[in-house]
Amino acid sequence: MLKVFNTLTRQKEVFTPITSGMVNMYVCGPTVYNYIHIGNARSAIAFDTIRRYFEYKGYHVNYVSNFTDVDDKMIKAAKEANTTVPEIADRFIAAFMEDTTALNIEPATKHPRATENIKEIISFIQALVAKGYAYEADGDVYYRARKFEGYGKLSHQNIDELEVGASQHVDPTEVDRKEDPIDFALWKGAKGDEISWESPWGKGRPGWHIECSVMSTKYLGDTFDIHGGGQDLAFPHHENEIAQSEAKTGKTFANYWLHNGFVTVGDENEKMSKSLGNFVTVHDILKTVDPQVLRFFMATTQYRKPIQYTAGNLEDAQNNLKHLQTAYHNLQYRLKDAEAGSDPKIDQEIRQIEADFVDMMDDDFNVQNGIAQVYELAKLGNVYAEQPVVLQDSVNFILKTLKELVNVFGIVFKDEALNDDGIQALIDERLAARQARDFARSDEIREQLKVQGIILEDTPQGTRWHRED
Repeated sequence: MLKVFNTLTRQKEVFTPITSGMVNMYVCGPTVYNYIHIGNARSAIAFDTIRRYFEYKGYHVNYVSNFTDVDDKMIKAAKEANTTVPEIADRFIAAFMEDTTALNIEPATKHPRATENIKEIISFIQALVAKGYAYEADGDVYYRARKFEGYGKLSHQNIDELEVGASQHVDPTEVDRKEDPIDFALWKGAKGDEISWESPWGKGRPGWHIECSVMSTKYLGDTFDIHGGGQDLAFPHHENEIAQSEAKTGKTFANYWLHNGFVTVGDENEKMSKSLGNFVTVHDILKTVDPQVLRFFMATTQYRKPIQYTAGNLEDAQNNLKHLQTAYHNLQYRLKDAEAGSDPKIDQEIRQIEADFVDMMDDDFNVQNGIAQVYELAKLGNVYAEQPVVLQDSVNFILKTLKELVNVFGIVFKDEALNDDGIQALIDERLAARQARDFARSDEIREQLKVQGIILEDTPQGTRWHRED
């Protein structure tokens, strides 16, 4: 029975989808004015892992994640680059897709852009104005936060605490136009020649919060299963989404709210963010780090927990991933001499490990306990691979299960082609050299193959090889 921690209720709840067998899920995407840093990647990886686990359990996942392609940061970036906001957006959306593809993050079912939904945004705001939840002031439109009785229910703060928090996000020039400091912008009047659209309130552009309310309900309906994002979005962004959406529809906006933890940097555990200037972009990291290692590092920490990004932790992840890959390739190697049939005892152990994996992951996607079961499966595979006689069906059962479980974490094991006659001839020559105690020639052959990206591993069943990852 799958349970998720709902930020709204601050407790774990049994997950019950609105439609049996289907999960409708919205995750806030990036503002596309720069390359994503690993804090952004953490959210994308965390929710992709959650999505993959739902798919592993047989759900169809309708996954929507937006691009904020117009806001103050976008306008500033365009001016600094002497280009347009759409050109900045196109450039960094392409970069986002390149980086997330490298990290094996599945594309969203839909990646809507704010600028593609201006008509729907204006209509949404008009509905809020008509209901008295919003008002126009000098070309801007603001939401009356105090009018919504449930305001503050997600962040679990009272209205006075929220007023203090809101003050940290308010442009000082807006204060005089607002009825209340806690009110927030739905529409911003155009300044000068900045990008804008015609509206009933004059030329302008949407506020940040309204975009997600419009795009999530447009593609997933007035009420959907899961809304996700970084924990820093709970207030004000997600709080404001709830207020806008539920005021308009009169319905529950999302049934479950999931928020991922921060990425901290170095031994000081300082939160990574662009505003602090301590961020590292995925674009730069992937120049020196295997994407699968970065993915494994981030996917194997439970989504609500913080991740400490250090060279040492990344190296640990690389070593752990290598152990799993080696176990898989050792088993694959044994297929060449495996006998027909299956081992009932081994097969039962595999089924038990997979059942334990599901139990762990059903507890709010506890990937740390889940990956521990994958290590147990790899250990079982290593022990079995060393047996004098192995049975083909059981070897394939372990291989298949390993591939399925690591896929939940976004890891792909590649099957190796072991029939290269030239490589095998060199391996045979190396074996003959070792038997003749010609260790210089043996080492020379190993280095010769290594230069070609071929790694040798001496096992009790003989020398196996694989291409360098």
